[in-house]
Amino acid sequence: MNSSDLEKCSEPFLHWLGEWKRGLASRPIDEVVAEPARTAVASVDMIVGFCSEGQLASPRVGAIVAPVARLFEKMYAAGVKHFLLFQDTHEEDAPEFESFGSHCVAGSKESETVPELSKLPFSDLFTIIPKNSLSAALGTILDEWLASHRDVGQFIVVGDCTDLCVYQLAMHLKLSANASNIKRSVIVPADCVDTYDMPVDRAEGLGILPHDGELLHHLFLYHMALNGIDVIATIR
Repeated sequence: MNSSDLEKCSEPFLHWLGEWKRGLASRPIDEVVAEPARTAVASVDMIVGFCSEGQLASPRVGAIVAPVARLFEKMYAAGVKHFLLFQDTHEEDAPEFESFGSHCVAGSKESETVPELSKLPFSDLFTIIPKNSLSAALGTILDEWLASHRDVGQFIVVGDCTDLCVYQLAMHLKLSANASNIKRSVIVPADCVDTYDMPVDRAEGLGILPHDGELLHHLFLYHMALNGIDVIATIR
Protein backbone atom coordinates (compact mmCIF):
# COMPACT_ATOMS: atom_id res chain seq x y z
CA MET A 1 0.00 0.00 0.00
CA ASN A 2 1.48 3.34 -1.04
CA SER A 3 1.09 6.58 0.89
CA SER A 4 -1.87 7.78 -1.21
CA ASP A 5 -3.72 4.53 -0.63
CA LEU A 6 -2.96 4.70 3.07
CA GLU A 7 -4.27 8.24 3.34
CA LYS A 8 -7.45 7.32 1.49
CA CYS A 9 -7.98 4.15 3.50
CA SER A 10 -7.38 5.88 6.85
CA GLU A 11 -9.29 9.10 6.14
CA PRO A 12 -12.61 7.99 7.73
CA PHE A 13 -10.85 6.83 10.89
CA LEU A 14 -8.73 9.97 11.17
CA HIS A 15 -11.85 12.09 10.83
CA TRP A 16 -13.52 10.03 13.56
CA LEU A 17 -10.39 10.29 15.73
CA GLY A 18 -10.42 14.06 15.59
CA GLU A 19 -14.09 14.17 16.53
CA TRP A 20 -13.51 11.68 19.35
CA LYS A 21 -10.70 13.81 20.80
CA ARG A 22 -12.78 16.99 20.58
CA GLY A 23 -15.66 15.22 22.30
CA LEU A 24 -13.71 14.04 25.36
CA ALA A 25 -15.57 14.84 28.55
CA SER A 26 -14.27 16.90 31.46
CA ARG A 27 -14.78 15.79 35.05
CA PRO A 28 -15.22 17.81 38.24
CA ILE A 29 -12.56 17.21 40.89
CA ASP A 30 -15.08 16.10 43.52
CA GLU A 31 -16.35 13.38 41.18
CA VAL A 32 -12.85 12.16 40.30
CA VAL A 33 -11.59 12.20 43.89
CA ALA A 34 -14.53 10.69 45.71
CA GLU A 35 -12.09 8.70 47.87
CA PRO A 36 -8.84 10.66 48.35
CA ALA A 37 -7.10 7.90 50.32
CA ARG A 38 -7.62 5.48 47.41
CA THR A 39 -6.30 7.89 44.77
CA ALA A 40 -2.76 8.53 43.56
CA VAL A 41 -1.30 10.95 41.06
CA ALA A 42 1.33 9.31 38.84
CA SER A 43 3.49 11.80 36.97
CA VAL A 44 6.05 10.72 34.41
CA ASP A 45 9.08 12.69 33.22
CA MET A 46 8.02 16.14 34.34
CA ILE A 47 11.68 17.08 34.45
CA VAL A 48 13.83 19.90 33.10
CA GLY A 49 15.36 17.79 30.31
CA PHE A 50 12.01 17.26 28.58
CA CYS A 51 10.24 20.49 29.48
CA SER A 52 12.72 23.34 29.13
CA GLU A 53 16.42 22.49 28.64
CA GLY A 54 18.43 19.90 26.75
CA GLN A 55 18.36 18.33 23.31
CA LEU A 56 15.08 16.48 24.02
CA ALA A 57 13.22 19.44 25.50
CA SER A 58 9.97 20.10 23.63
CA PRO A 59 7.74 23.20 23.50
CA ARG A 60 4.70 20.91 23.35
CA VAL A 61 5.79 19.17 26.54
CA GLY A 62 6.79 22.43 28.21
CA ALA A 63 3.25 23.70 27.65
CA ILE A 64 1.76 21.07 29.99
CA VAL A 65 3.88 22.08 33.00
CA ALA A 66 1.39 24.69 34.20
CA PRO A 67 -1.70 22.45 33.77
CA VAL A 68 0.06 19.60 35.58
CA ALA A 69 1.08 21.88 38.47
CA ARG A 70 -2.51 23.13 38.76
CA LEU A 71 -3.79 19.56 38.78
CA PHE A 72 -1.34 18.64 41.57
CA GLU A 73 -2.70 21.55 43.61
CA LYS A 74 -6.32 20.50 42.97
CA MET A 75 -5.55 16.92 43.96
CA TYR A 76 -3.83 17.97 47.17
CA ALA A 77 -6.68 20.33 48.05
CA ALA A 78 -9.09 17.42 47.49
CA GLY A 79 -7.20 15.35 50.06
CA VAL A 80 -4.91 13.23 47.85
CA LYS A 81 -1.62 12.37 49.56
CA HIS A 82 -0.05 9.90 47.12
CA PHE A 83 2.13 11.57 44.46
CA LEU A 84 4.44 9.29 42.44
CA LEU A 85 6.96 11.03 40.18
CA PHE A 86 8.66 8.69 37.70
CA GLN A 87 11.71 10.41 36.26
CA ASP A 88 14.45 9.59 33.79
CA THR A 89 17.72 9.35 35.73
CA HIS A 90 20.25 7.78 33.36
CA GLU A 91 23.81 6.67 33.75
CA GLU A 92 26.22 8.26 31.28
CA ASP A 93 26.38 5.12 29.11
CA ALA A 94 22.68 4.24 29.17
CA PRO A 95 21.74 1.94 26.23
CA GLU A 96 18.65 4.09 25.62
CA PHE A 97 20.94 6.82 24.30
CA GLU A 98 21.43 4.74 21.14
CA SER A 99 17.81 5.50 20.25
CA PHE A 100 17.24 8.95 21.74
CA GLY A 101 20.64 10.49 22.33
CA SER A 102 22.12 11.47 25.69
CA HIS A 103 19.60 13.04 28.07
CA CYS A 104 18.70 13.42 31.74
CA VAL A 105 21.93 11.99 33.15
CA ALA A 106 21.85 11.43 36.90
CA GLY A 107 23.03 14.49 38.79
CA SER A 108 22.47 16.85 35.87
CA LYS A 109 19.96 19.69 35.81
CA GLU A 110 18.05 17.85 33.10
CA SER A 111 17.18 15.07 35.55
CA GLU A 112 15.65 17.46 38.09
CA THR A 113 11.93 17.84 38.73
CA VAL A 114 10.54 20.97 37.07
CA PRO A 115 10.50 23.81 39.64
CA GLU A 116 6.76 24.33 39.18
CA LEU A 117 6.32 20.98 40.95
CA SER A 118 9.36 20.82 43.23
CA LYS A 119 8.45 24.20 44.79
CA LEU A 120 4.89 23.22 45.66
CA PRO A 121 4.40 23.48 49.44
CA PHE A 122 3.41 19.79 49.70
CA SER A 123 6.39 18.44 47.69
CA ASP A 124 7.49 16.52 50.78
CA LEU A 125 4.72 14.06 49.88
CA PHE A 126 6.33 13.24 46.53
CA THR A 127 7.79 9.80 45.99
CA ILE A 128 10.49 10.24 43.34
CA ILE A 129 11.04 7.02 41.40
CA PRO A 130 14.10 7.03 39.08
CA LYS A 131 13.86 5.04 35.86
CA ASN A 132 16.43 4.09 33.24
CA SER A 133 14.10 3.30 30.34
CA LEU A 134 10.77 4.29 28.83
CA SER A 135 9.10 1.94 31.30
CA ALA A 136 8.10 3.15 34.76
CA ALA A 137 7.85 -0.49 35.87
CA LEU A 138 10.99 -2.23 34.59
CA GLY A 139 13.90 -1.82 37.02
CA THR A 140 11.89 0.43 39.36
CA ILE A 141 9.99 0.06 42.63
CA LEU A 142 6.55 0.52 41.03
CA ASP A 143 5.32 -3.04 41.50
CA GLU A 144 6.59 -3.09 45.08
CA TRP A 145 4.75 0.18 45.74
CA LEU A 146 1.56 -1.24 44.27
CA ALA A 147 1.88 -4.38 46.41
CA SER A 148 2.28 -2.32 49.59
CA HIS A 149 -0.57 0.07 48.73
CA ARG A 150 -3.33 -2.31 47.69
CA ASP A 151 -5.91 0.14 49.01
CA VAL A 152 -5.03 2.59 46.21
CA GLY A 153 -7.40 1.74 43.38
CA GLN A 154 -7.29 4.86 41.21
CA PHE A 155 -4.38 6.51 39.41
CA ILE A 156 -4.37 9.86 37.63
CA VAL A 157 -1.57 9.67 35.03
CA VAL A 158 0.04 12.86 33.69
CA GLY A 159 3.27 13.86 31.95
CA ASP A 160 5.16 12.98 28.80
CA CYS A 161 5.30 11.57 26.28
CA THR A 162 1.78 10.43 25.37
CA ASP A 163 3.02 7.69 23.03
CA LEU A 164 6.09 6.68 25.03
CA CYS A 165 6.45 6.88 28.81
CA VAL A 166 2.86 7.95 29.59
CA TYR A 167 1.54 5.08 27.49
CA GLN A 168 3.91 2.60 29.12
CA LEU A 169 2.94 3.71 32.64
CA ALA A 170 -0.82 3.83 32.08
CA MET A 171 -0.83 0.47 30.32
CA HIS A 172 1.23 -1.19 33.04
CA LEU A 173 -1.08 0.09 35.74
CA LYS A 174 -4.13 -1.16 33.86
CA LEU A 175 -2.79 -4.45 32.49
CA SER A 176 -1.06 -5.55 35.70
CA ALA A 177 -4.38 -5.08 37.49
CA ASN A 178 -6.26 -6.99 34.78
CA ALA A 179 -3.77 -9.86 35.01
CA SER A 180 -4.48 -10.21 38.75
CA ASN A 181 -8.26 -9.64 38.48
CA ILE A 182 -7.90 -6.35 40.36
CA LYS A 183 -10.28 -3.51 39.61
CA ARG A 184 -8.08 -0.48 39.12
CA SER A 185 -9.11 2.81 37.56
CA VAL A 186 -6.54 4.65 35.43
CA ILE A 187 -7.46 8.16 34.31
CA VAL A 188 -5.51 10.22 31.77
CA PRO A 189 -6.54 13.90 31.45
CA ALA A 190 -5.58 14.85 27.89
CA ASP A 191 -4.67 18.43 28.82
CA CYS A 192 -1.95 17.14 31.16
CA VAL A 193 -0.11 14.87 28.71
CA ASP A 194 1.62 15.55 25.40
CA THR A 195 4.42 14.40 23.12
CA TYR A 196 7.19 16.00 21.08
CA ASP A 197 7.13 16.93 17.40
CA MET A 198 9.85 16.21 14.81
CA PRO A 199 8.79 17.33 11.32
CA VAL A 200 9.83 15.16 8.39
CA ASP A 201 12.08 17.80 6.77
CA ARG A 202 13.96 18.49 9.99
CA ALA A 203 14.29 14.78 10.77
CA GLU A 204 15.72 14.08 7.32
CA GLY A 205 18.28 16.84 7.82
CA LEU A 206 19.32 15.34 11.16
CA GLY A 207 19.30 11.76 9.90
CA ILE A 208 16.74 10.62 12.49
CA LEU A 209 13.19 9.31 12.45
CA PRO A 210 10.38 11.88 12.17
CA HIS A 211 7.67 12.09 14.82
CA ASP A 212 4.28 13.68 14.18
CA GLY A 213 3.41 14.94 17.65
CA GLU A 214 -0.23 15.80 16.99
CA LEU A 215 -1.09 12.56 15.21
CA LEU A 216 0.70 10.34 17.73
CA HIS A 217 -0.82 12.23 20.65
CA HIS A 218 -4.29 11.49 19.26
CA LEU A 219 -3.52 7.88 18.35
CA PHE A 220 -2.08 6.94 21.72
CA LEU A 221 -4.84 8.63 23.69
CA TYR A 222 -7.19 6.49 21.62
CA HIS A 223 -5.12 3.35 22.14
CA MET A 224 -5.17 3.86 25.90
CA ALA A 225 -8.95 4.33 25.81
CA LEU A 226 -9.23 1.19 23.68
CA ASN A 227 -7.55 -0.72 26.52
CA GLY A 228 -9.86 0.43 29.28
CA ILE A 229 -8.01 3.54 30.42
CA ASP A 230 -10.33 6.46 31.13
CA VAL A 231 -9.16 9.26 28.82
CA ILE A 232 -10.86 12.57 29.55
CA ALA A 233 -10.37 16.17 28.44
CA THR A 234 -9.54 17.68 31.83
CA ILE A 235 -10.23 17.56 35.56
CA ARG A 236 -11.89 20.83 36.46
